[in-house]
This record gives sequence, C-alpha cells and structure tokens, in this order.
Amino acid sequence: MSASAIVMMIVSIVLLWGGLFAAVLHLRRHPEEHGSD
Repeated sequence: MSASAIVMMIVSIVLLWGGLFAAVLHLRRHPEEHGSD
C-alpha cells in the first residue's frame, strides 16, 4: 500500500473510533435524560 492510502486508513479509523468513544462518553455523562415516557 502507498503512504497516502495508509494515512487515509489511519485517519478513517481514528475518526470512527473517536466518534464512538465520544458517543459513549456523552451517554455516560447524560444517561437518557428525555426517556421518561
């Protein structure tokens, strides 16, 4: 693989897992505030 392909792969992996981690942290700080139906 070329260097640019490796860089793009790393960037996409970091964005994916970073977003997942951010979502987990957000849910842990604010657990279902509006789910009192």
